[in-house]
Amino acid sequence: MTDTPSGTTSEAGTRLTPKQRKAIVAGAIGNTVEWVDWAVYATLAPIFASQFFAPGDETVALLSTLAVFAVGFVMRPIGGAVLGAYADRHGRKKGLTLTIGLMAAAAFVIAITPTYAAIGVAAPVILLLARLVQGFSAGGEFGSSSSFLVESAAPKRRAFAGSWQQVSVGAGALIASLMGFVLTSTLSDAAMQSWGWRVAFGVGGLLGLVGLWLRVSVEETESFQRASGEGRTRGKHPIIGIFTEHPVAALRVVGITIAGTLTYYVWISYMPGYASTTIGIPLEQALLANTIAIAYFLCLLPFVALLSDRYGRKPTLLAFAIGFVVLAWPLFQLLSLGGFGTLLLVELIGVTLIAGYSANCAVVMAEQFPAEVRSTGIGLPYALAVAVFGGTAPYILTWMSSNGLSGFVWLYVAVAALIGVVVYATMPETKGKVLE
Repeated sequence: MTDTPSGTTSEAGTRLTPKQRKAIVAGAIGNTVEWVDWAVYATLAPIFASQFFAPGDETVALLSTLAVFAVGFVMRPIGGAVLGAYADRHGRKKGLTLTIGLMAAAAFVIAITPTYAAIGVAAPVILLLARLVQGFSAGGEFGSSSSFLVESAAPKRRAFAGSWQQVSVGAGALIASLMGFVLTSTLSDAAMQSWGWRVAFGVGGLLGLVGLWLRVSVEETESFQRASGEGRTRGKHPIIGIFTEHPVAALRVVGITIAGTLTYYVWISYMPGYASTTIGIPLEQALLANTIAIAYFLCLLPFVALLSDRYGRKPTLLAFAIGFVVLAWPLFQLLSLGGFGTLLLVELIGVTLIAGYSANCAVVMAEQFPAEVRSTGIGLPYALAVAVFGGTAPYILTWMSSNGLSGFVWLYVAVAALIGVVVYATMPETKGKVLE
């Protein structure tokens, strides 16, 4: 159990039971396949952009495709509110089953949607609708999966368990990047633009069915069962409860998210395309560097989480934010030199710093709220911050690059990191806090 009914932490609190380990493994694998479907869009956007919009300027087509990427984030707060409240009312298991079903179905739709040449304006409309569904699903996924993993942990291993939420997100990005690398390396440019990109979306949809099976097989968390048994899940609606009883905690989640989501999307989701179009590094090399960096990042996360469980959330979060304030300008200057080795070095340094955020975000957000509003409390404000700062990052960076402002991208990252420094330095430490 994560906590005893009396509200005291168990004696040792560090050993995961077989049931807890099974829940964490199943939760992480299910979350991985959910995020494959989300990440493959950003990974292959430069390739399929011309297929969904009127022929002409390739830059305009890419910007339009990235605009659809950004619009998908608009649905994330709605998904965080609606699906988060569903998970708080009916259970983490039911919430997670619903999110992955929606994500997989939308991936299949994108995979089979005809091109603009075949059906005209209906093509971008279908792409937009499918991406809105994926955004809705992703908005509910983060809060529900974070709650599930943290509630499934031993009290003194909550950061470790929560880190697997981001390990699985990174694994999804890794698989998407790896698929992009394999496809671009084995298929011609014509084949990739014609049908190769569809393979990636189709595989993502099939993996979603595997994740759906895994989520059906797990048990509900004891924390939710306790809240449900005590009648707390049948009281005030979670969305109302967040704004009336936990407004400061909700605002804190927004502040925690800003720096992390912007740097994450710049380094992990968008860096390959940015390096290819702006620096001139071949896309297959950029994707390979991205794949190596993500693999390293995934291995690093649980160890940073163990540091958080031992020394606290604030020190590890501050190390991340201060690092980007100091290193944002040098890293982008280094990137401008070009070359595979330089890109790989920049990516490795960046993801090392991001680990300080990603290892903590699920647990520190979960520790702000009680069980009856936890999924909503995490999902809604997190999704709002991600929509504003993460979803717009690829579009803004592409616009800056195409308008001769690429030299100021570092400042965009550094300002977000500085906001993180202020938030992390002033928030209370939650390591050791009793969940209920």
